[in-house]
Amino acid sequence: MTGSADGLSASGTRDALDELARLLLAVENTQSVLQRVVDLARQVVPARAEVSITVVRDERATTAAFTGDMARHLDETQYGQGYGPCVEAALGGQLIEVTDGRTESRWPEYIPIFLEFGALSSLAVPVPAAQLAAGLNVYAPVAGAFTDEHRYAVAQLAAYAAVALANLEALQDARDQAANLRAAMESRAAIEQAKGILIERFKVTPDQAFRLLTAVSMNTNRKVRDLAEQLVLTGELTP
Repeated sequence: MTGSADGLSASGTRDALDELARLLLAVENTQSVLQRVVDLARQVVPARAEVSITVVRDERATTAAFTGDMARHLDETQYGQGYGPCVEAALGGQLIEVTDGRTESRWPEYIPIFLEFGALSSLAVPVPAAQLAAGLNVYAPVAGAFTDEHRYAVAQLAAYAAVALANLEALQDARDQAANLRAAMESRAAIEQAKGILIERFKVTPDQAFRLLTAVSMNTNRKVRDLAEQLVLTGELTP
């Protein structure tokens, strides 16, 4: 199945979507799914077009997957300038199309670079991800490259990309929770060891040992965990 400047078949779009559905149900990592999204998108958009996925997380935009250097460079140009079709589609949630870069008046600093890299038209479709902003971008070397069929196909692929990104966010949340739990367990272990040292040294109760740690923490403006780790490592409880 290859892209065509004249359009695409409905069966071609269905084949691409069916393949993505199988990938999402198989053992695939998020990066491989996003890369497959852009690879399949390239097959259902005009010939010689390049495709990328923009992800905006913590106010920073990155290109999560791409099919060629033109797409990656034009994405990164927009990130550097702080505006452009792919950024605005991702953040604004609306499809943005450049029909002919030679007559485009929006984004005056970006368009000359757009033309320099051989693009004449582009399509930026928002990815409906819940926890972050994202967009699926297509750059074509001819003017007026996109038909309604192309717009529909890219929008459908963007929906599948949203599933992969949702999985990515869920995985990151799980990793963050695991890291926090691990840190809490390590902190508790250090504090318990420090309490044991104080109990043995000063013949105090566990509660009294903990109050001693917290009192030093307040007086020195240091975390209880840091003080506990110092006591365990050095035997000293000093600022």
